[in-house]
Amino acid sequence: MYYVYILQSSKRNNWLYKGSTSDLKRRVAEHNAGKNFSTAPYTPFKLIYYEAYLLKSDAEAREKYLKTSMGMRVIKKQLSNYLNRQ
Repeated sequence: MYYVYILQSSKRNNWLYKGSTSDLKRRVAEHNAGKNFSTAPYTPFKLIYYEAYLLKSDAEAREKYLKTSMGMRVIKKQLSNYLNRQ
């Protein structure tokens, strides 16, 4: 199983990180431990969204889409109730 996930920084609520992995628990723990250079300044994180895929190529394609401006608009609309409650 492969996962596309979105993390929200506890330091900056409006900062979201999108990624993909085959081991979601491990990857979130790595982000929170500061092992990822691009996310280290924003730790700790909360996992706010994920999707599961059978094929790695599907997860990678979805991650790539979510990192586009259109993809971010779609996901922010989907998560709007959660993101606006804070």
